[in-house]
Amino acid sequence: MFEAVEGLVAEHADIEARLAAPETHADQRLAKQLNQRYAELSAIVSTWRHWLQLADDIEAARELASEDPAFADEAAQLTAERETTQERLRHLLIPRDPADAKDALLEVKSGEGGEESALFAGDLLRMYTRFADQHGWSTEVLDATESDLGGYKSVTVAVKAKGTPQPGEAPYALLKFEGGVHRVQRVPVTESQGRVHTSAAGVLVMPEAEQVDVEIDDNDLRIDVYRSSGPGGQSVNTTDSAVRITHLPTGIVASCQNEKSQLQNKESAMRILRARLLAAAEEEANAQASAARKSQIRTVDRSERIRTYNFPENRISDHRTGYKAYNLDTVLDGDLGPVLQSCVEADLASRLEGLNE
Repeated sequence: MFEAVEGLVAEHADIEARLAAPETHADQRLAKQLNQRYAELSAIVSTWRHWLQLADDIEAARELASEDPAFADEAAQLTAERETTQERLRHLLIPRDPADAKDALLEVKSGEGGEESALFAGDLLRMYTRFADQHGWSTEVLDATESDLGGYKSVTVAVKAKGTPQPGEAPYALLKFEGGVHRVQRVPVTESQGRVHTSAAGVLVMPEAEQVDVEIDDNDLRIDVYRSSGPGGQSVNTTDSAVRITHLPTGIVASCQNEKSQLQNKESAMRILRARLLAAAEEEANAQASAARKSQIRTVDRSERIRTYNFPENRISDHRTGYKAYNLDTVLDGDLGPVLQSCVEADLASRLEGLNE
């Protein structure tokens, strides 16, 4: 595997030279792509150089150990450090999801459970918003349909990083593990007998697509306008400002009614449509790939029930990784790090297994 590093070192130097050229930054999209790739390669190159340097240091310590036994202990410590560095380098070289450097679009939808499910969808949205705040990410609600009690029947939010995140730290790289069915067990506010009910909400996570990621022919679109709907009040427009866009070749639909103007709603709906088309294209490609290739790309079956939130026990359980903790209150307040880390580690183990096979 390490034989490939020399080529990556050359690519790293080439990108560094391109980023130093003023003309590169005239194209902001290109500059962003190069910065993302440079950050990814920088981690590999610095680890590789450290691994090589440790080999020289170990050899020097062993030579000095013949004169001073104290250097024998240093050689042993350096050898252990080199083994750790080697494993880290191996992890960095594992093929990653190409979308991991992208921002994310999250859709949270209520499911079984009526108003209780809608309230839980609101709790999940709050959890993701606070998690984003902790990472310095920005969030923007693109479309939302509220329930009568203040929850959400459906809500779509864009999550964006500021600057160029480190590899594996972009919004989609972490939040993609949230895709699936989330189950909640608690006493609903509408329950008068104090009985615990089980309901669920679904989360769909997509990488935000740029215009260059997906080509859309205007002739393939049907655009409908209508009046927005909601629980009442100022959120309901009196004009046909809501927009629904249908991509005729695939039947994929995106709609938005949150903004006041039809133009703003159209722009938001197009963002959602591009992300859905990119996700559909990736899933089709993955379905046609070999099992080994799939293990390197797809990490989450979005249809599976992935997690349970048990309020009476203050317990959160991730059914994919076996993670369990009794700090549900802090997790819902945005402390998702340990839960997601268990997913990252399970995904990494799966990719390593795929490489070994």
